[in-house]
Amino acid sequence: MGTTRVNFRIPDELVEKADAAAKITHKNRTEIVTEALRIYLNEIEDEDAFKEEIVELYLEDELSFEVLKEFVGRQDAEAVRASKTVLDQGEDLADELADL
Repeated sequence: MGTTRVNFRIPDELVEKADAAAKITHKNRTEIVTEALRIYLNEIEDEDAFKEEIVELYLEDELSFEVLKEFVGRQDAEAVRASKTVLDQGEDLADELADL
């Protein structure tokens, strides 16, 4: 698994807490923030409304298939991709018929 350097702002009090947690757990700040983000994403991805929004982003071409698969699993992602293909073909057919 690769890593990406990111730059974002975090409130001072959270940085202080992360630094304290890092000292106590013998981890660095990056490990603390990464673990917290991983826990948050694992919790939220179990919510049905979140999954629905992920699928919607994929259907609107705002999210890649690979990201969709990470959130909903391979089998469900394949089903969504197949549905998207059918929907896209239906839109193309409707456009063609409208041009007649």
